[in-house]
This record gives sequence, structure tokens and C-alpha cells, in this order.
Amino acid sequence: MTTDTFYASLPKIRAFASLSGPEGFAPLPPDWHLCCTDIVNSTGLVAAGRYKTVNMIGAAVIAAMRNALQGEAFPFIFGGDGASFAVPPRHRDTAEQVLAGLRAWTEAEYGIGLRAAMLPLAWIRAEGLDVQVARYAVSDYADFAMFSGGGLAWAEAQMKAGAFEVPPALLAEPPDLAGLSCRWSNTPARNGIILSVVALPAPDTKPQDFARLSAEVLELAGQLEGGGHPVPKTGPKLQFPPAGLHLEAQSSRGKTPLFLRKLYLFFHSAFAGLIFATKRRAGSFDPVHYLSVLKANSDFRKFDDGLKMTLDCTPGIRDRIRQHLEQAAAGGLVHFGLHEQNAAMVTCIVPSPLEDDHIHFVDGAAGGYTQAAANLAAAFGSRKQER
Repeated sequence: MTTDTFYASLPKIRAFASLSGPEGFAPLPPDWHLCCTDIVNSTGLVAAGRYKTVNMIGAAVIAAMRNALQGEAFPFIFGGDGASFAVPPRHRDTAEQVLAGLRAWTEAEYGIGLRAAMLPLAWIRAEGLDVQVARYAVSDYADFAMFSGGGLAWAEAQMKAGAFEVPPALLAEPPDLAGLSCRWSNTPARNGIILSVVALPAPDTKPQDFARLSAEVLELAGQLEGGGHPVPKTGPKLQFPPAGLHLEAQSSRGKTPLFLRKLYLFFHSAFAGLIFATKRRAGSFDPVHYLSVLKANSDFRKFDDGLKMTLDCTPGIRDRIRQHLEQAAAGGLVHFGLHEQNAAMVTCIVPSPLEDDHIHFVDGAAGGYTQAAANLAAAFGSRKQER
């Protein structure tokens, strides 16, 4: 293994529960760089009903880097209102250019500010923290990076404070976002609630203690049908015209006039909608198979310096998860935030609909991870005042 092949050489882990402990994680090489992004005033945008736009911009960070690296594997994680990733030294300049371009383009295209930061791993380790990574294989064709060690959360906090900034590019050139789409309608909760969960270890919590707590919460979620996966076996619905048509046109138009791109996507989505409605093959494309892979290749749960999940949840399991986390918080082990909504949303990166390596980011449709994190921050501030 070399520093450039580090991530590609990591074993792919199939059992999500095993990731609650440190055994499956490996430290990033010391010459790698960590990159973070975050949308400015995401909670305000959620309140204004623009969370689909927030998710689209967060996923755009990953799509732009995947395309810039021409499909080369690298560790990334989607956070709802942003995304983070790490790159070896030879991709540092590429990452900086992509982030700078995205900042300028996001402001110009959507009128939304995007923070971006980049820093070497050595600076994080100088703070006594680490960035460790695992590869979680959700299927035979797709995997997602998981992060632990506290370094990513620290870097994100530093970014929000203005440190390690990647300045926006002078010109807002359209990024290459080929494959990024958000045409699916929101998926209603089948068990009553779409529950967004963000649980982070308190600063002095031992890794084994947080691993035990995570395993207990996962055991509760495991009592839900399909482990609480919000996407049904039949996949999300595709209504016409798609709710995300305008957003996809904005992200994919390049220098094409927006109305022409929307017109093209209008007819393209009409044809796609017909295929999915009839469930009939079109050439080598099988819509039933595609939807089954969509469900399998979705990231409804992750480790991101903590445990994050989007669950199709019953009220009873919600109450038990809340009670379990409240007890752990009272014992000083964890900080957590929950958010309830009635539907989930899916944002997709599909390099080719004929291949099975497409990936899908799942979040709550009305605030999701962003609002759960805001509830966590509010609860943590309240507990600090009480002390």
C-alpha cells in the first residue's frame, strides 16, 4: 500500500454494526488533505422550504470531485447541508480548484453561500485528534466512507469559524456535475415517522463506550422493518413533472440557457417516468432492477465522527431511541439531536443508468440532518448553561 493507493486498498466491510468500534478503521496517511464544505445559513434555508436545494448543493461537492478524479475511489461523506472528503497529495490542487469553483458557482447559480476549507492531516494530529477511515460496502457495487477519530468534526468547526478557507474562484465557471440528479419525489414514512438521528460522543467519552452505545441504538433500529431503511423495495416514486427538475437543470446546464436545459429534462423525465410506471425494459435498461439497486446503494446510516441515521421509524422505537440517548447524555457520554418529519428525500449520483455503481444520499425531507444537528447544538448549549 502506498499513500496514493491507501483508500483503494482498504478492505470493504459489509456489516454496518461492526463499524461502531475502531477495529475496521485505518488512519489516513499523514500527507493527505482533508476538505470540508458547509452551506451558510442552512437552517434558514430549511425554514424557507429549500432543503432539496441544500441537499443538491451538498451532493454537488461529491459529484464534482468524482468527475474531476474520473471515477477514482476517494473517501467522502454526505452531511445533508455539506460534504467532506480527503485526497492524497497528488490531488490536492484539483480539490482546491473544485472547491473554489463550487463556491463561486453556488453563489452565482443559487444565491447560496458555500463554505469550504482544506487542511493537511498533520495539523489535525497536532491537536491530538485523528481522521480514521473505513469502507462500508452497501452492495457488491457501491461503498461509502465512514470517519472516526474526532478530526473531521474539529475541522468542520474550524471551517465555520473561518479557518483554513479555500477562497472562491474569481469566475463562476460551471462545474462538471454529470450524473447528479434529484428527480425522485419525497418518500412518505411507512411506519409513521422519518427520524433523523445525530449522536456524537462527548469529548471525554472512550471509543469503546461510544461503540457500545452505538451498538445498542443500532439494535433498536434493527427492530424496524428493513432496519428502518426509508426507501421501499419498489424505490421512490417519480411523479411528473419531477419536483427537482429545476434544480437538476441548474446543476447540469453548464453554459446552456436554463430554459433549454429544462425543456430537455422535461421530455427526458417524461420518457423515464413512462418506463418506471410500466416497469418494462427499454433496451438494456431494467427499471425494476435499477430500483432494487437504488435501495441497496443508499446511505441511510453512517459513522461521521458519530452515528447518523435517517430511519423510517415507529413512534415506539423513536421513544426508545430517545430514552436511550437521553440516559447516555445524562451520563456525559453523548450529545444528540433528533428531528422528525413525514418523508425522506433521495439525491442521486448516477454515472450511467446501465451500470450498478450509482449511489444515493438519503436525508429527511424537512430539515433532516441539518435540523437534527441544530437541535443537538441547542440541547448541548442548554446543558452547558445548567452546569
